[in-house]
Amino acid sequence: MKVDLKAVEDSSKELYIRALKILPPDIKEGFRRLLLGETSARAKQMLSTMTTNIDVAEANTNLLCQDTGVPVYYVKVGSNVQFNGRELIQAIRRGCERATLEHPLRSSIVHPITRKNNQNSCGIDVPVISFDFIDEPDVLEILMVPKGSGAENNSFLKMAVPAEGVNAIKEFVIDCVLAAGGKTCPPTIVGVGIGGTSELCVAMAKRAAIRSLDSVCTDPDGAALEHELSMAVNKLGVGPQGLGGDSTSFAVHIELAATHITMNPIAVNMQCHSARRASARFTPDNITYGF
Repeated sequence: MKVDLKAVEDSSKELYIRALKILPPDIKEGFRRLLLGETSARAKQMLSTMTTNIDVAEANTNLLCQDTGVPVYYVKVGSNVQFNGRELIQAIRRGCERATLEHPLRSSIVHPITRKNNQNSCGIDVPVISFDFIDEPDVLEILMVPKGSGAENNSFLKMAVPAEGVNAIKEFVIDCVLAAGGKTCPPTIVGVGIGGTSELCVAMAKRAAIRSLDSVCTDPDGAALEHELSMAVNKLGVGPQGLGGDSTSFAVHIELAATHITMNPIAVNMQCHSARRASARFTPDNITYGF
């Protein structure tokens, strides 16, 4: 399958707008589950206010949150998909820019030193674009995530000593959730990366944070730790928007990689309650949109 670069550009624009305006169904279901289990009256009221905000935004095709975030695109490529990598990156970048200029959206991207804003949501190495490969030969998938700064600012890395064992992982995750408090606009998805190298660990934590709430870590030990930590963080009392309650997090998600015998990296990356994402799936016959 040869990639239609104009279709990629148009879809990259559409994905940015969709992600900012439509909350994925699994997140809405996550709100429903938290409301059912919440014991604090104030937390229930806050969760209800959040869901009302979502309903009003979607009904009026407004943004779910004023923060348009850092635009991140995850591209998955099938073995028979043909494209020029540089041209594909440029097509995604043009789509991101068009979404900002034509919609229009607030540009949140600035130069890290001068703080100059080009008003197009683009800059040095932004949008962030990463590639992976899938078994389906004639499929190209693009997942767009506008990563809000409130959540992204609460990112953490620890190069743990292996002798500290699993307890070091548990303590670090709990400490990070407490340190973030209400700054991440909880309830959150807590993404945790374990193993690999420092940069891989941080990347895994972000991938974990944007996973669907109905997903589970593919490693059985990781899945068991996910469940344990998901229960633990909701006993911390942080609650929605940091105002107290049982609903601190929708879930803790974990991604794992093998690592060196002398180290055990641990990273945490959080996603706020407005856990926005949108996806496009390209096949030889059509393009379908989802989450």
